[in-house]
Amino acid sequence: MAEPLILVTNDDGVNAAGLLALKTTLSTIGRVEIFAPERNWSAASRTRTFHKPLRVDEVRLLDGSVARVTSGTPSDCVSLALLGLLDDRPDLIVSGINAGLNLGRDVSYSGTVAAAMEGVRAGIPAIAVSYDTISAPEGPPDYSKAASFAARLAAFLIGEVKIPPGVLLNVNIPYLPNPRPIGVEITRLGGEAYSNYLVTGTDPHGRKYYWVSGDPLTDVPPEEKGTDIGAIAEGRISITPIHLDLTDYSLLERMKGWETKLGLPDREGAEGDE
Repeated sequence: MAEPLILVTNDDGVNAAGLLALKTTLSTIGRVEIFAPERNWSAASRTRTFHKPLRVDEVRLLDGSVARVTSGTPSDCVSLALLGLLDDRPDLIVSGINAGLNLGRDVSYSGTVAAAMEGVRAGIPAIAVSYDTISAPEGPPDYSKAASFAARLAAFLIGEVKIPPGVLLNVNIPYLPNPRPIGVEITRLGGEAYSNYLVTGTDPHGRKYYWVSGDPLTDVPPEEKGTDIGAIAEGRISITPIHLDLTDYSLLERMKGWETKLGLPDREGAEGDE
């Protein structure tokens, strides 16, 4: 049996510690190829580059291994790899390990999740992995436990189960001082994970500036039970299946009556007809 090929990317940039930790553990189960952005693209969502050319170069990671770095976004990285810069089709795409959680409605902002979406769009199984570095002690975060779980999940997906088409797995791993999290929970997306606010100020030239910021919500309401937010609050790893089909099927039939009411008027008697 051929060695599995795993494409790894992120949105924190090629020099991120989480990327190297992920590459190190995934290398124990398959061949790893890295296509990562040259800079941080956090909150880039599914931004793509169509208005200018993209550059791809080879770089050495801290362990001496070779990675390819691009001038594009996380979605661009995956697209470049799949459109011809990677010799073979990957068996799995893993995006991360993101510095910070991607929970609830905020996953629509995430460049980490977006890179996994780009793989799913091409019909390749993908997972996005994020780690709660905010709750970790000061200093460089230790990604080893998060990376170890990501490798276990990757091996499980390659060897035992298949993700349905159009679905990615969004994985969030809590920080706990204990040797390991309490457990794993399969979850749905929660609501708001952060409180947003606006910081205003004046620069040295007297011009006003505005900085959108936010803090993690500390009080988790009861309705978050069973969600990714609730699982993290209780110290469990959250795995959420996310489907690219955003259609609200529960409304489709109820909206059928709109077609007649919103339809175009008959041509007969329309203004301008002779």
